Amino acid sequence: MKLILQENVEKLGVRGAVVDVAAGYARNYLLPRKMAVEATRGNLKGLEKMRASLAKREATEREAAQNLAGQLASVTVKIARTAGENGQLFGSVTSADIAEALAAQGFTIDKRRIQLADPVKIVGEFPIAVKLHHDITATIQLTVAKEA
Repeated sequence: MKLILQENVEKLGVRGAVVDVAAGYARNYLLPRKMAVEATRGNLKGLEKMRASLAKREATEREAAQNLAGQLASVTVKIARTAGENGQLFGSVTSADIAEALAAQGFTIDKRRIQLADPVKIVGEFPIAVKLHHDITATIQLTVAKEA
């Protein structure tokens, strides 16, 4: 099924691209989330107009992401959790916990943008990548401390 992407989709394409995907993927995922529209004759004619508006929106989003990346460069997130004697946490620190701590500092960042390979399960300091735009990534410092 041919679709025109409305948003950047990881491992599929960028906004404005015409892609060929499985009908189930289109019907069950891309179309309901308004990430794509069908590549009909009318939509293909409007594609150039759409690309111009997408380019303008892309430029404003990139500028906002660069400003946010500059602000996040100096941010340190401190999270206290109960831990054993050897520094092993009773539980873990997830991307949702980091997003919540960032929100407390005034930064609204979706937890899906926080690039955490595995939940943090030990006490210490960790650099955490935050993907703000498809080519702009900021790094914040996470400090996990033992709760007193």
